[in-house]
Amino acid sequence: MASSTAGSILATVATAFAIQSICATFAIPSESERYYDLSGSATFISSTMMSLYYPSLRKRFLLGQASVRFPSITQFHPRQIIMTTTTCLWASRLGIFLYKRIQKSGSDSRFDEIKKDPIKFFGAWMAQATWVSLTAFPVYAVNSIPVGQQTGLGLSGKIGTGLWISSFLFEVIADRQKTVWREEKSKKLHDQKFISSGLWSLTRHPNYLGEVMIWTSQLIISWSTLTPLLRAISCLSPIFEYLLITKVSGVPLLEAQADKRFKDDKEYQEYKERTPVFWPKFW
Repeated sequence: MASSTAGSILATVATAFAIQSICATFAIPSESERYYDLSGSATFISSTMMSLYYPSLRKRFLLGQASVRFPSITQFHPRQIIMTTTTCLWASRLGIFLYKRIQKSGSDSRFDEIKKDPIKFFGAWMAQATWVSLTAFPVYAVNSIPVGQQTGLGLSGKIGTGLWISSFLFEVIADRQKTVWREEKSKKLHDQKFISSGLWSLTRHPNYLGEVMIWTSQLIISWSTLTPLLRAISCLSPIFEYLLITKVSGVPLLEAQADKRFKDDKEYQEYKERTPVFWPKFW
């Protein structure tokens, strides 16, 4: 790995941990998780921009070359523009969506216990910094490679971009369908106990499926221009995202809550029987 690439990635990861540490210093005393998800999205965007503009930032602020100008968007490689733009779009959309949700609910049950313990709560913020660092690694890696050393976008880049658009829409539609379902339920337009229509009839967690596929798409877009070492590390992105969602937070927590709430509900048991927990069945 070239020193310039390593320096860029190190600065990007440091940015993620620095931002989350600052957020934690405000959140821990007040025992508040209200801005946890929003700060995560802001950290994704900040880290992504750091990885893109690191060479200019380094020259200007570390080497004292004040005359250095930041490059225009046209000076970046199409792959860098695509991956940076899509990451910022995804992070902005998700951050706003989750912030609006916690504004309505007032709290996040995931933090009911740990926010009372400063060490555990700080650990949650550091876990989020780790999530930001690993999940978007393909983006950071591509942005760390000089334009002149990048390969053409190629077929894999085009396939990955198409898959990203499809995955993003899948996640957005799933979130929207559940939001509408909740709003209609609050207005007593239906009395359904759980959502089982739309994309939620294909998988019990379509929003999470969309998220895993989003980062799989970024890996595909990045693949042809990465060195073997960067490819190996980048593969951790969708794997980490999948394991985090299906084995740690997300699916396990929601499944446990649903099983407890609907353990004697025949309709839910039938829904659970016919609908896969994560990967849809098309046969």
